[in-house]
Amino acid sequence: MFGKVLKSLFGGSDAPQKPGNSVSVEYDSYTIIAEPQQNGGQWQVRGRIEKQDGEELKSHVFIRADTLPGETEAANEMIRKAKMMIDQQGDSIFS
Repeated sequence: MFGKVLKSLFGGSDAPQKPGNSVSVEYDSYTIIAEPQQNGGQWQVRGRIEKQDGEELKSHVFIRADTLPGETEAANEMIRKAKMMIDQQGDSIFS
């Protein structure tokens, strides 16, 4: 029990995670949605890549271990990583 109290005080894995604001940008034919998440006083790089394919909306969610001190920095890093993933993998990210 004492361990749970310490974890909650110091941002351990049992601490609640708070979602931040989402930011979306268009890149090629993809929509990148940055959704940083607050975790232990830092912001975790998190988001989605989406693409409309006819009637179907394809979506790829990813969460990175990377954390940054600010929400904006985490959103910018997610967008940078998503663009790199799109350039390297294209539509295969949805497989």
